[in-house]
Amino acid sequence: MKIAIIKYNAGNIYSVVNALNRLGIEPVITDNQEELLSADKVLFPGQGEASTTMAYLREHHLDRMIRDMRQPVLGICVGQQLLCRHSEEGDTDCIGVFPVDVKRFQPTRHEDKVPAMGWNVLRLPVDRSHSDVLLRDLGDQPYVYFVHSYYVPVCAWTIAQAEYILPFSAAMHKDNFYATQFHPEKSGKVGEQILKNFIEL
Repeated sequence: MKIAIIKYNAGNIYSVVNALNRLGIEPVITDNQEELLSADKVLFPGQGEASTTMAYLREHHLDRMIRDMRQPVLGICVGQQLLCRHSEEGDTDCIGVFPVDVKRFQPTRHEDKVPAMGWNVLRLPVDRSHSDVLLRDLGDQPYVYFVHSYYVPVCAWTIAQAEYILPFSAAMHKDNFYATQFHPEKSGKVGEQILKNFIEL
């Protein structure tokens, strides 16, 4: 099985590589369209700023290619946000897989800090028999690790929520596209299980 990671001007890619290595997977890191389109699964991870990242993706003709992919794709952190329609960060038009807009957290109390940083519990559907396959076998109160100043509101494609200032989309799914606002590669056994679930789709 060929697993590819989209190479672009984002940080944090190598922690994803290390997490996949722990699962016995040696991913290809590439911005070559043919290599990406021939992969069985594609990860779109990273930390970065929306407008400069989208400018890079457009310059390298990766934005349209990502939107047209047919194999399973997993966006992580800024990868989730860039799969949406628009981001308030830099007033940026994004890839548009998920027709929803990314918002900036607005603190309402003194103790609300932005960026939101740290461990938070995933709120999964009460009826686990209909849980998305990406979130199978996570236990009753799975905790995952977040670092973000922007969030995707809860919407029709939300498959798990978390709460910081307000409820937001912690994980999303539409067709062959999956996304997490949190970092599975930094989320211990829970994150490892999510990556394993994605690889086994």
